[in-house]
Amino acid sequence: MRLPGDLVAESLMAYLSEEDRAHVVGLGTPRVFGPGETLLRQGDPTDHVLVLTSGWTRVLTRRADGQTVLVAFRGPGDVLGDLAALHGWVRSADVQSLDEVHAVHLRAQEFGDLLAQRTSVALAMVMQLAARLREAESARADFATMHVTERVAAYLLWLSRTYGVPTDTGLALRVPFTQQDVANRVGASLRAVARAFSVLRDRGIVINTRRQTVIARPDVLRAFVREVPEL
Repeated sequence: MRLPGDLVAESLMAYLSEEDRAHVVGLGTPRVFGPGETLLRQGDPTDHVLVLTSGWTRVLTRRADGQTVLVAFRGPGDVLGDLAALHGWVRSADVQSLDEVHAVHLRAQEFGDLLAQRTSVALAMVMQLAARLREAESARADFATMHVTERVAAYLLWLSRTYGVPTDTGLALRVPFTQQDVANRVGASLRAVARAFSVLRDRGIVINTRRQTVIARPDVLRAFVREVPEL
């Protein structure tokens, strides 16, 4: 299975050499998931991890009060289910495919042995975990003080830095997310998020279709945020 060149920044595979990437892929079993499939399910027992080689997923957690929270998007190079596998915990979130996803399946024991025997992979895992912790902590601290339009703007800016690809019309976001995803992420209603997107579209700041969002004027988008969070 050939890994794509557009690995997600700060993912496990992005921190590895080509030799290490080939080693990780060679240890596992290739898997393919269609759009809308559940790759991992919250509350299920743990017996494996998945290393994404292409395609995009959303990570969702269901709270006790019934609210669904978007934890993150994960794409090429990211590892799914690693903490649960290492500790023997049940799954802490659902992972759903946004498009066709290709991955490598590693049993929990294989994954643990890999980290123990290959220090370069273990170090890359630490770096990936640190990046995810920074993302979660910054979002929690900064979003609490912003109104909905600022939260949407801040999240779109972060997505543009992490997943943005320069085009003739602006920064196209590689992740095929929905407005409901943004609502689940920033802790607002879908109606409030739709109003924020309407404001951004009317001012020519954001161009979005069913499958893609383009940040046409990132400099103006920053004006909606008092202080852009370093997610």
